[in-house]
Order: sequence, then C-alpha cells, then structure tokens
Amino acid sequence: MNFKLANIILRVDEHATAHPELYYCASSDVNISQVGSSGIEFEGRLGFLTYVNACSVCKWRQYTGLDNLKLNLELEGKGEIIVLGVAPDESSPRELSRLQFDCELRAPFSVSIDVCAVDLVGFAIVPKLGHSVKLYSGCYSTEVDFDRINSVRIALCTTTFKNEKYIIPNISLVESGIAAEDCLSADSFHMFVVDNGRTLNVDALSNDLVTVLPNPNTGGSGGFARGILAATEERGKFTHVILMDDDVCIMPESLIRTFNLLSLARGKYKDAFINGAMLSLEDPSRQYEDVSQVLRIGVYRRIKRDFNLGSLDDLLENERTSVEVDQAYGAWWYSCVPLKAVEANGLPMPFFIRCDDVEFGMRNKPIYMTMNCICVWHSSFEGRFRPSVDCYQYIRNFFTMIALDECSDERLFVLRTQRAIRQNLRDLDYQAADFILDGIEDYLRGPEYLKSLDGAATMIGKGKLNEKLISVDDIDSEILASAGVTTEVLSDKSTDFQPSRFMKLWRTLPYDKHYLPDFLLGNRVGYVVKNGECRIEGSTTGCKSLIYLDATREKGSVRTIDRTRFKTIRKRQHELMARYRKEGEAVRKAWRDAMSYMTSREFWEDYLGLK
Repeated sequence: MNFKLANIILRVDEHATAHPELYYCASSDVNISQVGSSGIEFEGRLGFLTYVNACSVCKWRQYTGLDNLKLNLELEGKGEIIVLGVAPDESSPRELSRLQFDCELRAPFSVSIDVCAVDLVGFAIVPKLGHSVKLYSGCYSTEVDFDRINSVRIALCTTTFKNEKYIIPNISLVESGIAAEDCLSADSFHMFVVDNGRTLNVDALSNDLVTVLPNPNTGGSGGFARGILAATEERGKFTHVILMDDDVCIMPESLIRTFNLLSLARGKYKDAFINGAMLSLEDPSRQYEDVSQVLRIGVYRRIKRDFNLGSLDDLLENERTSVEVDQAYGAWWYSCVPLKAVEANGLPMPFFIRCDDVEFGMRNKPIYMTMNCICVWHSSFEGRFRPSVDCYQYIRNFFTMIALDECSDERLFVLRTQRAIRQNLRDLDYQAADFILDGIEDYLRGPEYLKSLDGAATMIGKGKLNEKLISVDDIDSEILASAGVTTEVLSDKSTDFQPSRFMKLWRTLPYDKHYLPDFLLGNRVGYVVKNGECRIEGSTTGCKSLIYLDATREKGSVRTIDRTRFKTIRKRQHELMARYRKEGEAVRKAWRDAMSYMTSREFWEDYLGLK
C-alpha cells in the first residue's frame, strides 16, 4: 500500500514569517501569493530542500528500512519539477530527475526517487518563463506491505499553568491539524490538557479529541504524571504519550510525522523514544537542542551544537549526527514515550520542576529518534536564570537522580557543587549560594520530605528571595562606566565563552576576596556577565562592589560585599558537608528504596487527590 511519510508544508507559520527559508528557498524577486487555505502561487524558481520540506532519507532508512520513495504534488501551470538529493559525505545537492508539466487545471504528479545513494531529498519547481505555478499540496510517500505497519495510538499530554495565550491557540492548532489529516482521528489520537492553574473552561474546550483535566499545581512532573495516568486509565487504549510544554508553538505536521514514523519503525526502533527539537522563538531558524546526555562528571551536555536550520550544511549535519549515546535524555518540550516504558519503569518522580525529564531518561535508558520538522518553537533560555529554580531545584533533584540512577559520579558532582558555591560567593551572589545549600539540605531530608512537600508553596516562597534585577538603563551611568560596562559590552549578545586552561584552574582554587582586608581590595567596581551559572566575561577579583549583567545584557544589579553573610554561608556549608559525609550512604539507600513507590500509580493518585 502507499503510505504517506510527510506533508509538504506550503504556508509559513506565523511565528516564522521572517524565516521562510525553513520552508522554501527563493530569490528576492520571486513573487509568492496564497491560494486557498493551504496552497501557494509563484513565479520564479522555488526550492524545497529545506528543514520543513526535505525528506530525511538517512533517518527513514535507518529507523524504518525505507527502500522506496515517491514525491507527490498537486500542480497547475507550466514548468519543471526538479528532484534534488544530497549523497552521503557530500554537502551539495545533485539533480536526481526532472519532470516537465503542462496543465491548465489542478493535476497530480508523482516522481519515484532512488533512495539508496542519498541522505536528504528535496525538490525545486521552476515555472516556465512568463508563467506562474499554483502548488496546492504535496507529500512524500512509500510503498509498504500492510502487515508492516505498526498499530499506533497517541495521547498528547500538555501541562499548563495560567498560560492561556499559548495553550488555547495550541489546542485549536492541534484540532485543525488532526481534522485535516486522514491518518489521524479520534480513534488514534487524543489530547489531554492538564490544567495546573484550574483556569481553563473545561466544558468549552473538551470534546471528542481534547480532554481538559483540572489538576492541583504540582509542577511539570505532576502535570505530566496526571496526563500519563489519564492515558493509561484504560489499558491498551494508547501505545504512546507525547509530553509537551504549554508555552511552545507547535506545527501539527510534527504530530503527523511522529505518528508516521512510529507506524513504520522496526527492529530496535519500535520501542524507541522520539524527541522533538527545540527551536528558538526569538530566532526561529536556530535549533537549540534535540537530545542531550548526562556526563559522569555531573553535568548535562547537548549532543549537538546550535544549528542554523536555514543553512543546508547545518541541516545535513543535524540529520547525520547520531543521538544514540549513553545516558541520553530528551527534554519534555516535546518527547514521545512508548507507554510500555511507563508500565515497566514507572511514572515521573515528583520533582515539581527540573530534572524530572532527565531522571526519566536515566531510568529508562531509551534509544532516541529525531527527524527534521519534528519540533517545537520555545522561548530561548538566555536571561531566564532563576536561582530558586536553577540552583535550589536543580541541586536537590540532581543529587536525588544520582542516588536513584547512579548516572554520575557523586564525588565529582559534590566537587562541582562546592565550586559553584565558591564562584557565587566571589560574584557576591549570596542568595544563589544559599539556594544551593538549601538544595543539599532538602536532599538530605530524604524521600519522606519530598513526598509531603508542597511544591507550589516552596516555589513561591523561594521565588520571593530571588535577586531583583532592573533594567540596565536604570543603573547609575557613572557606576556602569567605572565598572567598565561600555556600549560595546552591552551590545555584545554572545553567550559563548571558552575559558583558558589557566582560568579553569584559577576558578577551581579555593581563594576568596572575603578573606582580604578592605585596604587590599580598594574601591574599584567590577562587572560580570553570566548565562545562568556560567560566566561569559568580566572580572570581580579585588572588587568590593560589582555590576552583574544577565545573558541578555539588558538587566542587571549592583552587588556589594557582605562579610557577615559570607561567614554565615561558609559556616552552614561546612556543617552541611559534614552531615552529608555522615548520612550520605543512608540517604542514598532511602531514596532508592522509595523510588518504586514514588513513581507508582498508587502514589500519584494519592498525591494528586484522585482517590
């Protein structure tokens, strides 16, 4: 039978209007206009060897055993269809075939493509000189035996908290996208919207395709657990669940390609996870991440660098780079999980936020699949650092994850944590250092503490302690100038920094200006630019005061040395580390013993008040 793999997307989505190169390539003199609800009309050559509209043959071949491919288009006008392909180890496309067309009315055209010697396939349409072409629709398809198609039924779970500006449009997008697609229906797809804020109109938004589930505010882990509980309430009703953030822009085509890929996956990939890429809402052609991994030294690391997906070279590298690495995990902005993994290994840990998706990956040790146009657009993380989350939640939950899954060397993670405290103290960020110690202390309290913790109240309470940043425009210009914060510093938006080996060593040494008397420090004001915990530039050595700038360089604060608070934090640090050395083994065992219950249906039903 003829099985559709992917649609050709002809209309640029609203969030990407400034980046049509993700969809098609055209010179500036090509005129493109809309035809009906989904088609386009154009004069001049239009290319579709792009992130959204190329066919990743190397991935389809790897995951499904693809051995034949067809390009199907519905056209009107006169011109040529040129099929393009990029061979392995090459970066420039070759012409694979050429088809002339001449039709006064809308007509279908199909081109068979040899997939044996190409990694990526696309096409271009060249209207005859002086003519325009109307392109109504298109897709890639393959011929497969019916008994080779897997039975797939997907539950999409998205968790929201008072974020109607994103979630309501996303519900509408999903509904319209599924309604327009033959392969998906209410029998094979359902959307669960977990409303942690309890502000959505349940009756107005729920229907045969969508169910809104009011839920207590238990964070991302509690929201996604509630969605999985709903998806598994009737055993066997769904085969997979997609966990997706609410504050994303979604293409229905991502859901369609996910369904089609799962339908044909074979061998070890039949039980694989699929992770959608995160593209930046602020820079829609930039891919930030698709799959990451946890290193033994106790850090996350993206498998791929930032890619400009409007570039063919980056698109090829993106598709050719393997994500099958040890200790891989996929973030839950878009992650498709086979429900048999949940049955075997349990639900998420009740972390509220941070590390829930990472720990789930460490526990399941999945194989991941990725593919072009299986993605979401999400706000970039630069400038979103919150110590109450990125210090407290992260440290508490990462320690717990190491205890549960032994994914990193705990000794090295402790050393990294100690270094983070020192660096925050050097940067006069006393609250961040305190939050790290809070995380260690609450980890040492063990699983009983987390079981009964009100995560929402904890987040609110700690959130009030976060440093208050102000616009750089509101910081005294004389202080900025004395610190060396020039126009060039503020206009540099780079977030990359590769310190020298000397600087890496220097920052590891246990020195601190708090131990020096005032007369050795002087009155010089320093500055530091940080992306989260990572210092991008600046120097604070020998400074009693400094300007802190976040990664956007649009907000900051003025910090001043506080020797009393420094001594209090250092004393607390020594006491906590002594306690850690004494109780660490027993605490680790307590977490391991509790994991089975804390990831069970019984626990979550009780925790969410469903019993």
